[in-house]
Amino acid sequence: MNKLVLLFSLGLFVLGGYVGTVYPTEKTTPPPAQTAPDNTGRNVRDRGGATMTPGDQSESEANRTVTQQIRKAVVADKSLSTMAKNIKIITANGVVTLRGPVQNPHEKEVIAAKAQQFAGMNKIDNQLEVKGR
Repeated sequence: MNKLVLLFSLGLFVLGGYVGTVYPTEKTTPPPAQTAPDNTGRNVRDRGGATMTPGDQSESEANRTVTQQIRKAVVADKSLSTMAKNIKIITANGVVTLRGPVQNPHEKEVIAAKAQQFAGMNKIDNQLEVKGR
């Protein structure tokens, strides 16, 4: 009887160990590591002082008005992408600088035309970059 109780207890102990073991039904892989975009080249260019940045926007009433008019025209144009609507528009000394990425050459042309409408033909520095080029 002692042997029977001992064997029975041992059997329960062994089976209990197997019952407590969990096997995953599917293998999970960790998500791929994301790499941060490398804008080092552009950041160095902007720090150089030769490139216009929003900090260079003139505070004169005339320059601010031109920038506001262009921004309103760009934002109101439903054909432009969100990317195009977020370009930098900087006006200083009567010259409008357009900077930033756009989706395609057409957007670049449309934005330049809107800027010329308010600033004049020879007062546009179009530095817009077509994405992927």
